[in-house]
Amino acid sequence: MKRKDGAYEFSKTQTILSVFLKAYNKSIPMDFPRASIASLKKFKGLYPTLFKRGNLWSIAEHRKKLIDWFFANHSAS
Repeated sequence: MKRKDGAYEFSKTQTILSVFLKAYNKSIPMDFPRASIASLKKFKGLYPTLFKRGNLWSIAEHRKKLIDWFFANHSAS
């Protein structure tokens, strides 16, 4: 039987932007670009198909894509 991991379960949870922002910035390495409300709104505007559930975000769905976007667009803030 598989053990449920709280962090893994949270990563799949759909949450509001402010909760995602805090969790994202806490989970990335120190030398990675930090997200802001403005950068997350810009990302969402550029990739609306990633937001099938409206204004909800999840670490599992959006973290990797956001990191890739930050590194491809150094001016994102």
